[in-house]
Amino acid sequence: MVRKRNSGGLSRRSSACKTTADSQIPSIKDLTLLDGPVHSEIPALPPELLTPGHGQLGFPDSVYLLAAAIFHNTHLEKPAAHRLVHYGKRTGLPLPEVKDEEMQRTAYELAFNTLKYQELLEDIMIDSCFYLAQPMPDDQMSLVAVMLYDFQDRKFLPRERRGEEEFVQEVRDVENCLLRFKTKLAASLARCRIKHDLLTIECILPESVKMKQERSSSLPLYAWVNTLKSSLDEVQCVLKGAGFSQVKSIGQLEGQTFCQDPHCGDILVFPAQLKAELYRTRLLSDHRLIIQDKSCTLGPNAVCSLLSGEGDVLMVGCFSGLTVSHTASLIAVNHKANSKDQSKVYVCVSDRTTAQREELQDAVTNMGCKNVKLIPEVFQSLDGGDTRLQKVRVILLTPQCSVSAISNPVEFILQENGDTDLLQDLSQGAIAQSKLEALVALQKKDIDHALKFPNVWAVVYSTCSSYPEENEAVVSKALEQAKARSEQEGEPKLPHFRPSPPGLAEGSEVTGPFFRLEPSDQSNGCFLAVLTREPEPVVEETAQEVLARANAKGLLDRIGSNQPTRKERHGNANRTTKATRARSSQSHLSVNNQSRVSQLRNCETKDSSSATSCGQQGFAKKQLSPRGKAPCLQTSKNTVSSSSSSSKPDHTKPCKSASRVINTAASINGHHLSNPSSSSSTSSLRPAPPPSAAVAPPPRRRQEVLRPVALTLPSIHFPNFFPPEHSGVEGNNPRRNYNKWRPPPQAVPLLRSSRSLSKEAAVKPQPWF
Repeated sequence: MVRKRNSGGLSRRSSACKTTADSQIPSIKDLTLLDGPVHSEIPALPPELLTPGHGQLGFPDSVYLLAAAIFHNTHLEKPAAHRLVHYGKRTGLPLPEVKDEEMQRTAYELAFNTLKYQELLEDIMIDSCFYLAQPMPDDQMSLVAVMLYDFQDRKFLPRERRGEEEFVQEVRDVENCLLRFKTKLAASLARCRIKHDLLTIECILPESVKMKQERSSSLPLYAWVNTLKSSLDEVQCVLKGAGFSQVKSIGQLEGQTFCQDPHCGDILVFPAQLKAELYRTRLLSDHRLIIQDKSCTLGPNAVCSLLSGEGDVLMVGCFSGLTVSHTASLIAVNHKANSKDQSKVYVCVSDRTTAQREELQDAVTNMGCKNVKLIPEVFQSLDGGDTRLQKVRVILLTPQCSVSAISNPVEFILQENGDTDLLQDLSQGAIAQSKLEALVALQKKDIDHALKFPNVWAVVYSTCSSYPEENEAVVSKALEQAKARSEQEGEPKLPHFRPSPPGLAEGSEVTGPFFRLEPSDQSNGCFLAVLTREPEPVVEETAQEVLARANAKGLLDRIGSNQPTRKERHGNANRTTKATRARSSQSHLSVNNQSRVSQLRNCETKDSSSATSCGQQGFAKKQLSPRGKAPCLQTSKNTVSSSSSSSKPDHTKPCKSASRVINTAASINGHHLSNPSSSSSTSSLRPAPPPSAAVAPPPRRRQEVLRPVALTLPSIHFPNFFPPEHSGVEGNNPRRNYNKWRPPPQAVPLLRSSRSLSKEAAVKPQPWF
């Protein structure tokens, strides 16, 4: 039975429960089709879409009991002097277990609406004398208030019972009392409206609450594409095949249309009344399209844009399994091709019950996510040394907040595991200062601890609050204290963080370094702050400084530094030993050369007269000799290669001495004699310098290599001193063998460097003739 609208217009259902239900109820034509035989390809609709008359027909007894317990735990308790209705001791009644999520949501909506009109309902009970005429225990007054609100919302019509439902005697007793007083209750409500000059009872609500209530009825549906099971193109093709048409903006949504969200590319937006049509496409039942508020989807998209390479994510705060699945799906798909190891999403679930953890795990499994790990420890007990968190690069903080920017707070709190104790403050349009300070303290504590992780690149802070104390103020204060803490003595030098704009599609809502989305008819409000680590300052270093720093770490074996390495020190020691030996040998060689030169000078002095006579006689005999040939000298080790030199008079000893002088001088100077005239034109021999002046120490930086040098002198022609008739046997005549080369003398090792021997050490032979 459907109640007709009252022509007087005294009251119109304005609760979020009814407006939300009415906005999601399909048309009568659609319901007629659903009541008939269902086609095998069309999935069954959820229970909330099949029970459109709950707001007018009443609710089951279990819903009233649960709503009464919620109201008792969250109602506004007035001072004793101003308290008209007593609800018993506020000891925190245990909530009855309700397995049906739709019944749970309905009970919370009913309790929240009762909190909105608590003062008006108490005035009606006092003015109609119901509170005095119908004595009720104080612990049942919560049930009276809940059922009275639903009774006036149904225009004081009796509740229609449907089929078999749970029977609760306590609920039936209160209902019977209200039915007996329905005339007095309706008259009292009319007097209250006249007294306060109210066109409808919604006019008694605060302006902020009334505005949120109006917005909640027109909020569009936001749904993100589960990229683990489908793709954006595939979902759009399914929608277009089902009769949906795509438009460009949210303002153009009308009828069976959809559009793409301007901030997140994986989110589609639909009109509020198309939820039943979406179920028929199987996109919702197959978990390819997930309906969730937009304020919960901005954080995962910001995290995905920050995690460009390999790395894990840590999630902390109040969120649902849908938010976890959204984050995990975005990371798994976007970074599958860029990294070998799949990025993981770690979730802190220390504040959740066992049932809530199982529910979260089931939601993640149904979405197809395999990269989610639950951490039972408290977030404050975790640190950067935890082996599980070594690869965490981004932390997503969604702390408990006032939810003051949400137009439909009941649905949001239940879906995102929020705090139901905030319902009383939200019903009055303002959060108590004590609760706000407590929330800010917890939020700041989470931010401070998140900034202490050394391996974290960025921290994403997201709230659904409209209070600056929970948004810009707490973030700025946390950044200032973190910077001051890092500069204190004895504290580890932590990297500084700074606010950065989030990587979303559009930045029109970015005010300064933060992102803010104001609540409107198109979406709920939210606040987003992305805190990224400041890059280290670039210090220009020279090549020598880079090499010195690398050598200090032992990376380049001290290349480019002034201090020698271990190998260099060992090599220098060996070369120093060799150089010392070479200098001592050179000194000894210089002394020997000087003595040899002195002996040769004495030999020249003694044989000068005989050499002159020999030269004159030989010149005369050379004119008579037809076969005179130029003798050839051959260097040897101070010996002459002649077979009969010992048996004959040796007139060539001066020649031997001269050869030795020339060979020694040439070896010392390192020069070749090109012709005989060079030897005859040389100056007289000079005395050799002392050993200390003759030997110069080798350079320390440049080491020379000692190599032996052998000199071969050209042939020198001497006159024939004896005629052929005095030669005797021709083959054995030594004067016939003067064309033979003398054997080379012993080679004297020389240094390449000109500093090893002085110029005075070179001995040049005197001319013989």
